[in-house]
Amino acid sequence: MDLFIILVICLSCLILLSLWNRSYAKGKLPPGPTPLPVIGNILQLNSKNISKSISMLAKDYGPVLTVYFGMKPTVVLHGYEAIKEALIDQGEVFSGRGSFPVAEKITQGFASPCDPTFLLGCVPCNVISSIIFQNRFDYRDQKFLTLMKYFNENFETVSTPWIQLYNAFPFLRVLPGSHNVLFKNYALQRSFILEKVKEHQESLDINNPRDFIDYFLIRMEKEKHNKESEFTMDNLVATIWDMFSAGTETTSTTMRYGLLLLLKHPEISAKVREEIDHVVGKNRSVCMQDRSRMPYTDAVVHEIQRYIDLIPTNVPHAVTQDIRFREYLIPKGTTILTDLTSVLYDDKEFPNPEKFDPGHFLDESGNFKKSDYFMAFSAGKRICAGEGLARMELFLILTTILQNFTLKPLVDPKDIDTTPVHKGFGTIPPFYELCFIPV
Repeated sequence: MDLFIILVICLSCLILLSLWNRSYAKGKLPPGPTPLPVIGNILQLNSKNISKSISMLAKDYGPVLTVYFGMKPTVVLHGYEAIKEALIDQGEVFSGRGSFPVAEKITQGFASPCDPTFLLGCVPCNVISSIIFQNRFDYRDQKFLTLMKYFNENFETVSTPWIQLYNAFPFLRVLPGSHNVLFKNYALQRSFILEKVKEHQESLDINNPRDFIDYFLIRMEKEKHNKESEFTMDNLVATIWDMFSAGTETTSTTMRYGLLLLLKHPEISAKVREEIDHVVGKNRSVCMQDRSRMPYTDAVVHEIQRYIDLIPTNVPHAVTQDIRFREYLIPKGTTILTDLTSVLYDDKEFPNPEKFDPGHFLDESGNFKKSDYFMAFSAGKRICAGEGLARMELFLILTTILQNFTLKPLVDPKDIDTTPVHKGFGTIPPFYELCFIPV
């Protein structure tokens, strides 16, 4: 048995060395912790808080370092300067989509990855529905409720430590684990989407397209003889799934976390309500034109996004060609992780970043202060495609709630714990309940 273990270790070392020589010999990758055979640096990373582990490694290896997830090297960028240099200054080269195995299993290569749960989930889900399906769902519609349940469950699951392990070792798909929940949910979501697509096919008028699906079906028909066309049924389903995944749960989780922070800091919600009363009053709804006259509220929305750090290490990127980055040569196809936490929590730009403070986005006169370090939507070529929509939703949802309700916690605000339950791919707030008191 001892001899067998020794042989396995030796073979693993040879495999790792072979992969390194074959794929990365021409590159001069950044420094990083020494990887173990087969498992890489997994044991040196806290799967419950990857960004914290990266911050600690960056102290030893600098803002550009290499970490092995399994046998695969990933270049990690830490801090504003390194991330800006990559995503903005050299955005074209760093615009490739990096490997994200658990999502690739679902989308099969056709789409990039991506409470009070119920109420906050309904709004963005229905916004996306109106774009894709041309209709909004009744909040009592059972199919709608089930669809939302799956998206919520997926976002929480993809943020667990097991999924971090799966992304490092995709062969784990043969084992039982939470990744199977994702795949099961996707199969059910796919059936729902195909049902909607079939309805559209039966009522399609090529001269009067109604929504995203109609436009896609028309283009698909035009290119039906093009074997290289990306307008296929599989791609349509995967794209719709991706739009819902990226556009629903991110916004609802941000608002869910935001309300928890306002429960924790009632003095801040009171100041937002005061600004709403002053600028808008009670006789009309808030609109986007009001935002420029509501600097404190705008700052609160930005601070919520900065503080919760929703997608700590961003969606993986990849370099589209060999690139000399600083003193390193990064080979084409190398996965790039951008540690957004290191930017959103930069203590020079945001003094005392661990504190929830709208003052991070206000100048001495109380005017809104823009920051280049605000990368909650990432930056560069692959900045979130739905940034504009998400900004509108977050502002309008928050102000509408506070215009009409006072938020009442079930416990003393000082006893509210805002520590996330997961901080993996996404940051998941703890469960809580609150009361909406009409004003």
